[in-house]
Amino acid sequence: MIDLGISKLALIGAVALIVIGPEKLPRVARTVGMLLGKAQRYVADVKQEVNRSMELDELKKMKETVEGAVRDVEKSVQTNASEFEKSFSDADPSASSSASTELPGFEIFPEYRHPRKKWRLRQGATPQWYKARSGVRTKALSGAARVARFRPQPGRNA
Repeated sequence: MIDLGISKLALIGAVALIVIGPEKLPRVARTVGMLLGKAQRYVADVKQEVNRSMELDELKKMKETVEGAVRDVEKSVQTNASEFEKSFSDADPSASSSASTELPGFEIFPEYRHPRKKWRLRQGATPQWYKARSGVRTKALSGAARVARFRPQPGRNA
């Protein structure tokens, strides 16, 4: 690249001062600075775009390798399952005819049923005096109502 030292920059500044003049030099310097900043941002954007495209290519390659591995695992699982199925059907010929037979060593559990507890009824069975004494909220207050309730009243000493 261009090798600019302090002496070369001073020479360029002196020539610019003579050619442009002291009145217009600050405006020209600002314009040149803005243009250099835009150029640097453009170069940085191009670098980021190149990096993104490289990462995208790497991710595509990684995706292809993972998909290949998944296909291999799926094939091996299918072959093992078919071999197990063949060996199971060879061992017990009556098992292949009925689909609802139990496998040896496996128990069939009944379907889960929710206990249907009446928690609302039990919640309402608590006496009101007990709720008030233990500090259980029985009514929901809005934010404005809560502020109005706990706002100190004028004339009362807290």
